[in-house]
Amino acid sequence: MHRRIFLAGAAAAGFVARAAQAALAPLAIDAPVTINFYNYNLATAGLGADATRKLLREFMEANPKIKVNGVGVPVTGFTARVQADIAARRQVDLVQLAFADLDFAVHSLGAKALEDMIPAEEMKTNFEGIAPNGLKLGMLEGKTYGLAYTFSTPVLFYNADLFRAAGLDPENPPKTWAAVKQAALAIKAKTGKGGLATGILGPSAFDWLFQGVVRSNGGETISRDRKRMTFAEPASVAAVLMLRDLNDSGALVNLETNAAMEAMGAGELGMYLQTSAVQGFIVAAAKGKYELRASTMPSFGDKPVRPNNSGSALFIFASDPVLQRAAWELMKFLTSKRGYTVITSEIGYLPLRTDIVNDPKYLGEWVKEHPLVQPNLQQLAILEPWESMPGPNYRQIVKTMMDAVELSVTGKVDVAATLLAAQQTTQGMLPK
Repeated sequence: MHRRIFLAGAAAAGFVARAAQAALAPLAIDAPVTINFYNYNLATAGLGADATRKLLREFMEANPKIKVNGVGVPVTGFTARVQADIAARRQVDLVQLAFADLDFAVHSLGAKALEDMIPAEEMKTNFEGIAPNGLKLGMLEGKTYGLAYTFSTPVLFYNADLFRAAGLDPENPPKTWAAVKQAALAIKAKTGKGGLATGILGPSAFDWLFQGVVRSNGGETISRDRKRMTFAEPASVAAVLMLRDLNDSGALVNLETNAAMEAMGAGELGMYLQTSAVQGFIVAAAKGKYELRASTMPSFGDKPVRPNNSGSALFIFASDPVLQRAAWELMKFLTSKRGYTVITSEIGYLPLRTDIVNDPKYLGEWVKEHPLVQPNLQQLAILEPWESMPGPNYRQIVKTMMDAVELSVTGKVDVAATLLAAQQTTQGMLPK
């Protein structure tokens, strides 16, 4: 009989309190146990459902006493579903959540810190070989709650054929925003195609890419103590003014994510700054049409580029020590050398374990055949975390900010005033 844990009332509260105080014992799973793994890739074929199922099958074959029930939930409404199931006392053990959900997962949903469950030596051993910057992505208030799972950095995809047709050198893609503007305008003038699209605009845009652009100009969207919104301060405003100039000059094409991916794949767009998660789609669409290449995120002149991550992390919500152990074993496997080999080669995300990149047993041969991964790998060394907004209003904060950014870039408005009004509104949404 598979073990399922459902506790109620004072007994449950006492059990949870004791479990929270005790570290997870280094025990083996000696009886069959079932854990629920909430995963949005399973609900979206384009984001790697097949690869995820493959990994789960391999895990259960290697761990026959642990059954994983994959709960596939679409990205839209994913966090609300997890919240509802936790409130209904359903069994929620391991969850894939976007990094934007980090603060909410910890303070509102009850995600468990790994340091409070896993013996320190076991954590240290498991984390060997993991990029230090990658480990920081899921940390909050000094503890590790999320372990980076499917994540990426911003990549500038570009059409080498359009570069040649516009008199540009595809061997030297633009490295600054000023050079991106020149290249985009040349492509538009010489070929009639769109110059540039970004993942910053559109109703489906998150703030991860915007954060990286603002940081690269020396600004922030929220203060380091997480108490003050700062996206209307001078450096941030200057970054938005740069995007506004791209738009007003005609260098930027305002396309929603799906439309931009299709345009890039069809050869109708010269450059596209977006997460490498879209790489598989664009590569398949471009095959036989044109030569697709990729470069790193552009800089503001000689200022250092400060890219941050997109994507998701794995969080443990189980309270029972046996379920925690089973969830931890699955988390370890999904973020193992084998796990990241599949995640990178079959889904398109970044391997957190850089020691597998040149290893022929893992990604060595694949990396040689897929040079588009190189910008991602280069930026891992300077990667900064996608800051999650604090409090239960975090999604409204992001939406208000990004609506103001889009209006500032594409509308005939005063950029500084528009951002300031939105900043004042979002400040009132922060926890008191």
